[in-house]
Amino acid sequence: MPHKSKDNDHRSVNSDKINRQLAGIVSENRKLIEKQLEHIKRLTQIGTALSAEKKLDRLLEMIVDEARKFTNATGGTLYIMSDDETELKFDIVQNDILGKHMGGTGDEITWPPVKLKNDDGSPNHSNVSAYVAITGEAVNIADVYNAEGFNFEGTKEFDQKTGYRSKSMLVLPMRNHEDDIIGVLQLLNATDPSSGEIIDFSYEYQEMTLSLASQAAVALSNYRLIHDLENLLESFIRTIAMAIDEKSPYTGGHVRRVAELTMTIAKKINEEQEGPFANVRFSDDELQELRMAAWLHDVGKITTPEYVVDKATKLQTVHDRITDVKTRMELLKRDYLLMRKPTKKDKKYSGLMSEEAAEQAIKALDEEYQFLTKVNRGNEFTTDKMIDRIKEIAVRKWNADGKTYPLLTDEEITNLSIRYGTLNEMERDIINNHVLSTYKMLSQLPFPKKMPHVAVYAAAHHEKIDGRGYPLGLKGNELSLQSRIIAIADIFEALTAKDRPYKKGKNINEALIIMEFMVKDNDIDKDLYDLFIKEKIYEDYARRELAPQQIDI
Repeated sequence: MPHKSKDNDHRSVNSDKINRQLAGIVSENRKLIEKQLEHIKRLTQIGTALSAEKKLDRLLEMIVDEARKFTNATGGTLYIMSDDETELKFDIVQNDILGKHMGGTGDEITWPPVKLKNDDGSPNHSNVSAYVAITGEAVNIADVYNAEGFNFEGTKEFDQKTGYRSKSMLVLPMRNHEDDIIGVLQLLNATDPSSGEIIDFSYEYQEMTLSLASQAAVALSNYRLIHDLENLLESFIRTIAMAIDEKSPYTGGHVRRVAELTMTIAKKINEEQEGPFANVRFSDDELQELRMAAWLHDVGKITTPEYVVDKATKLQTVHDRITDVKTRMELLKRDYLLMRKPTKKDKKYSGLMSEEAAEQAIKALDEEYQFLTKVNRGNEFTTDKMIDRIKEIAVRKWNADGKTYPLLTDEEITNLSIRYGTLNEMERDIINNHVLSTYKMLSQLPFPKKMPHVAVYAAAHHEKIDGRGYPLGLKGNELSLQSRIIAIADIFEALTAKDRPYKKGKNINEALIIMEFMVKDNDIDKDLYDLFIKEKIYEDYARRELAPQQIDI
C-alpha cells in the first residue's frame, strides 16, 4: 500500500508539471495571437489613415513613419519610381539617430536619383533599392557590412562621415492594385524595444511590413489617380475657356484674366485679419470650386453668335454695313454730278442743279458720312439731337435699277440710334442669355461633391446687389460672396481691357472711379471694392495685363 501511494504522488507531480507546461504554452500562444491580432488591427488602422490623407507630402511621410513604428526602425527611406521607370527618386529620408528628416514637409532632398540601368544598359542589381524595384523581390539583410551581392560603399561612406552604423536593412517593393511597382520602401536598423539593441528584421515583420507597403502603394496610386483626374478636369475646363476666348479675336485672354483676378481677391480675403472678411476663410476645396467657376463663367458664350460677340460697330453683322451706306452715298454723289448744268466740253449733264448746288450737296454727303461713321463706332453716348440727325439723313433717296430707296433702312436707323455701345436690344438679350446658357450647361455636369456650387457661382456674375442684374435678379444675401468676387473681377477686366475693338481700355484711375459709382448705385459689393482698393489688388494685375499708358496710379 505505501508503494502505491508513492506512485500516485509521483504521477500527481508529473501531472502538475505537464499542466504548468501546457498553461505556459497556452499563455505564450495567447500572447502571440494577441500580438498578431494587434499587428493586424494596426495595419487596418494604418490603411484607413493612409486612405484618408489628402496631402501628398503628409501621405509620403506617413508611409515611412508608420513602417518605422511598426518595425522599431531608426531610419527609413521612400523611393518613388519615375514616370519613365528609369530611376528611383528619393522622396522621404528619415533617421532619428542623426535627426534627419528630409522630403515631404522636411528639408529638401538634393541627392541624385538611383538609376535602374547601368551605363551599358544592363539592370542595376548592385544597388539594393534598384534591385528590389527591378525584380520585385524583398531583401532582408542582417548586416549591410557583411552582405554579398550588393554595393554598400555609399552607405559605408555615409556612416564614416556621420558616425552612424548602418546594420540591419529591410527593402520592400511597393506594388499597387495593378501589381505595378511604383516605389521602394527601405527600413534601417530594427531595434529591440526593451534593450534598444539593433536586431534583425524578423520574417514576421517582413511579411507584415510588405502588407503595409502594398497598402501604401494603393493609397499613393489612389491619390495620384484622383490628383490626375482633378488636373485633367481643370485642364479641360481651361481648354474650353480658351476656345471660347479664341472664338472672338477681341476677347482672347478675358476668361484667364478674370480667373486670375478672382483668385487674387479670394487669397487676399483669406489673409484678412480684421474688417468684414476677418472671419472668412476659403478652404482648399472652396478655392478650387471658385477657380473652376471663374474659368467657366462665360462658357455659355459658346451658344452666342460670333457676329454678336464680335460686334465692333453698330451696323456690323457679317460685315460692317457702313460700307453699304457709303456705296449708296457714292451713288447719290454720281446723281448730283449728273444733275449739274451742262458745259461746252461735257453735255451729258441734265442741268437740273447748278454746279455750286451740286458741290454743296456732295460736301453735305461727305459730312453726313463722317457723322454716321463716328456714331457707328459706339464710343460715345448717342444724344437725342444725334438721333434726330440720323433720321434726317435717312430720308435722303438714292436710285438703283429705276427704283428709289431711302438712304438708311429702318433696321439701320435703329442700330445707329443705340444710346451706348454697339448692341441693340435684341442683341443685348442674346448676350445676356449666355449667363442662362452657362447655368444650364454647368448644372448638367457631375462636378465632385466637394464643389457643388460651380454652376451657381459662374452664372451669377452679372447680378447686382440691388437686384437689377440678370438673369434672375438676385440681390443682397441671395448673392454668394463667390459670385460677387467673380463679378468685380469681370467688371475691372472689362473696363481696362485693351483689346476691345468697340472701346478703348480705361486707365486704372478711370476704371476705379466708375467702379466707385457702381458701389454707390448698389451694382457691386462695397466691402469687396474697399478690399480691392486697400490691398491695391489692381497693381500686379496692371503690370501683367495693361498697357503702360493705362497705369496712372
